[in-house]
Amino acid sequence: MADKVKKVPGPDHPIEISRNGNRVVVKAGGRVIADSRRVLTLREAAYPPVHYIPREDVDMSAFERTDHSTYCPYKGDASYFSAVIDGRQISANTVWSYEMPFEAVGEIKEHFAFYPDRVDSIEELAA
Repeated sequence: MADKVKKVPGPDHPIEISRNGNRVVVKAGGRVIADSRRVLTLREAAYPPVHYIPREDVDMSAFERTDHSTYCPYKGDASYFSAVIDGRQISANTVWSYEMPFEAVGEIKEHFAFYPDRVDSIEELAA
């Protein structure tokens, strides 16, 4: 990681993580693959907000780890998982997860973030 730049969120690139009081349900392949009332919502600079769902609230049997990875100078290395339902891949690299995030965003450790265009739906239901 010596060649990777590490940055700290600040006024020029703010990152805010907050508890989301709503229930979030994610469906893929016609079934629920995540259902949580313990969602964190990450707001980063001008990007759209992203829901991070604890792995305990994700049907891990519906995912396979892939070799794909990315790096964010504010959050660290992201691992990816594809949705696989009944032995059939629904979408590639459906979710990402920061398994060892930088301290500034440590709350998102062991959480999954879903690409909205790679699942059937992400529903946010009022509490």
